[in-house]
Amino acid sequence: MEQEAGEDLTLRRAQETVDTWIRSIGVRYFSELTNLAQLMEEVGELARVISRTYGEQSFKESDKRVNLSDEMADVLFVLICLANQTGVDLTAALAANLSKKTERDTDRHRNNAKLQLPGSQTPSSGDSQ
Repeated sequence: MEQEAGEDLTLRRAQETVDTWIRSIGVRYFSELTNLAQLMEEVGELARVISRTYGEQSFKESDKRVNLSDEMADVLFVLICLANQTGVDLTAALAANLSKKTERDTDRHRNNAKLQLPGSQTPSSGDSQ
């Protein structure tokens, strides 16, 4: 169950590792509804760190020991638990989702005037005057 130094952890391996951890240390999975509530809680903790790090809010004394990467890992852990419980293969799901987004959004963002840097032209606006 230990990750080898320098070894990449794939989504599939992460699902297997979390499942092994839950069954050996966590005893059993919480219910899907409990894990959904846990996911919302973890996303809220991540949002707090991001809003205090990149937004206008300042850290409270109790927030100063939080770690952005740890909060992201907490979100990922609970999401993996939900995937395991519901039979979702995250590797296949992410591949299918990226394929869907690529097909749907091939030109969408490139042609979105709201995403253009000031002074740049969208590919569809051309150089004609």
